[in-house]
Amino acid sequence: MTKLFHGRAGIHRQMVTAIVSVVFGVILLCWVLNTSFLEKVYMHSKTQEIIDAFSLLSENTRDNTLYSKEFYVTFENLCAGKNLSIIVISSDGTVLLSSQNEASMLRNQLFNSLLDIKGKSKVLASDDSYVVKRQVDIFSNQDNIFLVGSLADGNTILIRSAVDSIRDSAKISNRFLLVMGLVGVLLAFFVSEVVARWITKPVVELTKLSKKMAALDFDAKYEPRKRRNEVDELGEQMNMLSENLERTIGDLKGANASLQHDLTLREESERMRKEFLSNVSHELKTPIALIQGYAEGLQEGVSDDPESQAYYCEVISDEAKKMNQMVQQLLTLNQLEFGEQQFLMERFDVVPMIRSVMQASHILLENQGITAEYEGADSCYVWADPFWSEQVFTNYFSNAIHHCEGQKQISVCLSEQEGNAHIEVYNTGTPIPEESIPRLWEKFYKVDKARSREYGGSGIGLSVVKAVMDGFGKKYGVENHENGVSFWFELDK
Repeated sequence: MTKLFHGRAGIHRQMVTAIVSVVFGVILLCWVLNTSFLEKVYMHSKTQEIIDAFSLLSENTRDNTLYSKEFYVTFENLCAGKNLSIIVISSDGTVLLSSQNEASMLRNQLFNSLLDIKGKSKVLASDDSYVVKRQVDIFSNQDNIFLVGSLADGNTILIRSAVDSIRDSAKISNRFLLVMGLVGVLLAFFVSEVVARWITKPVVELTKLSKKMAALDFDAKYEPRKRRNEVDELGEQMNMLSENLERTIGDLKGANASLQHDLTLREESERMRKEFLSNVSHELKTPIALIQGYAEGLQEGVSDDPESQAYYCEVISDEAKKMNQMVQQLLTLNQLEFGEQQFLMERFDVVPMIRSVMQASHILLENQGITAEYEGADSCYVWADPFWSEQVFTNYFSNAIHHCEGQKQISVCLSEQEGNAHIEVYNTGTPIPEESIPRLWEKFYKVDKARSREYGGSGIGLSVVKAVMDGFGKKYGVENHENGVSFWFELDK
């Protein structure tokens, strides 16, 4: 519990510190920029205002409205609104227009600006009609921005704005920003506290849930909030993980119980072993007897006819092949049933495998007059062992050829069912007796022993299919139809 508290405090503290630090950093940066550049920005802005005022006044001299009573209101508003002092003087020194009752002070400042006695002025802007400079007045000792210029009618104009007011405005702005910045930091602290608690609450719940899962307690569940986010999705995934773990542990317990049960089946396995040996002996008895009989006939010279001797040899060779095939199938089946055969699960396209087996059997199909067709997609990727998947399909297709009757048609159908690849091999012919269907997958079981003997069937092929599909953990089966039989199996997609 202590660790959980520390983890929560750590996340909470980090979030609050990060938010407050960002807010403080932004405010500090704004304050530094404001302190460093605000006065300069004000100076530039005020300089531009003075130049704009000069342009306005100069324009009004062109139609002689500058000195009229109608323009006086505009002039007063300009001076008051922009906090400017303006004086216009003729060439003989007469004051034509002034923003103050006592124009003598502005006139003196005009002469001071023109003479620049102390040489402390700084030119801010200029063109052919005016010069804007920053200068300390020798009479009032105030720092001002001056525009001295010549209007369009030739009269001289002086426009002045005090720098001290600009500097005071910048200081007031900086102080205000500093105070509001401190308020903003405090507000950010309280807001980040609330936000951090709201965000870390589901994380704490997930931590508690994971601790219970580690203790194999799967009753606790995460409850998503109304406004879902990634944390709520993680919580739902942990709920699913909890359910899967609970199910898996239940399966493991079931498997353990099954293992205990398997130990009691040792006697049953012994019985099956004896039955297996009996079936093998029975299956081998017939080909051995045939081989022995025909071999003795050849040895004793029963027939001197070359054709008869060739027939005897052919029978012996054929029975030997059947015996070899059966022994190989038995060895393969034994490896599959006892888990000695490892499956190499790969993702591969099952369609080329199906077409390859059908193509390899085309001569046998033509000899027996059978028509085979494929229905399905041109490509279907599955997860399985490619070799054993082919063995299962080959057994189905071979059985279909050997038992095809009537219309002599075989249909291979590939479809998708419940996310699996469903492969079905159908052949026309006599349906399988219902009582025989459950036993089809048993070793050595034959529905029609005479027919199986005719084409060399040993009754092991479908047992191999059962062992392979059980190893895959997938479904397989057989269905009777009105005019035929279909065998099917499924593979993971």
